[in-house]
Amino acid sequence: MDRVADPVAVARPAVSWSEPVAFVAMTALFIAAPAFVYPVFLMKALCFALFACAFNLLIGYVGLLSFGHALYFGWAGYVTAYAAKAWGLPPEAAILLGTMVAGGLGLVVGALAIRSQGIYFAMITLALAQMMYFFALQAPFTGGEDGIQAVPRGKLLGLFDLADQTTMYFFVLAVFLVCFLLIYRVIHSPFGEVLKAIRENEPRAISLGYKTSRYKLLAFVLSATLAGVAGGTKAIVFQLASLTDVHWSMSGEVVLMTLVGGLGTVFGPVAGAFVIVSMENYLAQFGQWVTVIQGVVFVACVLLFRRGVVGELANLLKIRL
Repeated sequence: MDRVADPVAVARPAVSWSEPVAFVAMTALFIAAPAFVYPVFLMKALCFALFACAFNLLIGYVGLLSFGHALYFGWAGYVTAYAAKAWGLPPEAAILLGTMVAGGLGLVVGALAIRSQGIYFAMITLALAQMMYFFALQAPFTGGEDGIQAVPRGKLLGLFDLADQTTMYFFVLAVFLVCFLLIYRVIHSPFGEVLKAIRENEPRAISLGYKTSRYKLLAFVLSATLAGVAGGTKAIVFQLASLTDVHWSMSGEVVLMTLVGGLGTVFGPVAGAFVIVSMENYLAQFGQWVTVIQGVVFVACVLLFRRGVVGELANLLKIRL
């Protein structure tokens, strides 16, 4: 008996012209930005933008809310920092090792968590992330509350000295753009269409013959791996791996970035990350009130921008972003 044509593949929409144009504009803006903005701030924002994009791949396109994504972000930073400082690995090898560890952790956590749905899924990811947080607090190689400090940036490919801020910035930008394009390709691939089908109606996707558990696990591992790239890169940028990056509050922060920018949009997490990082940077003089201000901004976005900043902009202009 012939198989019925795959409705997911048949209904796949063509790529909107607005997305390539927006990508070119974003790239040009980031290339010119160091001439006007402090490069370290830009590097921090780019690392968090990649983290938010990785998280958005899971929640925005599969519908899985993880409260433990700091696990992959923070532990990739620890492994990267330790490998660069203690073992003397070059930055690209250290980041790759941290990314592999993040992917491995994502495989273990994902295999356990995807058996549940909804709030149970979120609570399992949070519980496992907190377990690894307390392990990081006690493990001798993590440095405890002091973290791993004075991590050498080294030379990229043995040629480019990353101690130079401009060189370091363009390395971070290259990492971000490559990972962003990877996420974009995944979203617009047949695999990405199946993920969207699972998000919209998982029982129907199952009825069409898709093994949804495998798709969700693969998406979870991919999201964790890309979060690891962000965490490892951040450790090299700031020459530091600390408990802050594995704490539950970091998982909450990436949720905030994604929702403020626009859940399920390609460019929303990037905008959300820059908004939140800018607030933390320029409102630091208010001390603990920064958290309160972030809460007010979040409430305002929920009430006034239900689709997020980029989502509302795309809806207003009738384009895809």
